[in-house]
Amino acid sequence: MSGSPDQEVTAHCVLVRDIFGNPFRPVFVNPEWRTSTVLALAQQMYDSRDFSAMPILADALEGAGCADEAMLAHCRGPGPHVRGCFCVDAILGKT
Repeated sequence: MSGSPDQEVTAHCVLVRDIFGNPFRPVFVNPEWRTSTVLALAQQMYDSRDFSAMPILADALEGAGCADEAMLAHCRGPGPHVRGCFCVDAILGKT
């Protein structure tokens, strides 16, 4: 990363939030949300490390009955998203 130390700290904080989420509000993924579409999208992003489909994942989660605003907002947020994203990992059952 290049830039000022403050910019680097901010960038690192954004990545930490993407990976760990809010430690005071753990993510619970209802098994009913793990539809074939949701799982396929999450696995494709995990494998390819291309997270441009995160907003589509949010729509698929919502269609599967997910009403978790924090999770949906994270998926629809600007990112960056990286392998290890707490939402994708939770959907795929990774620890």
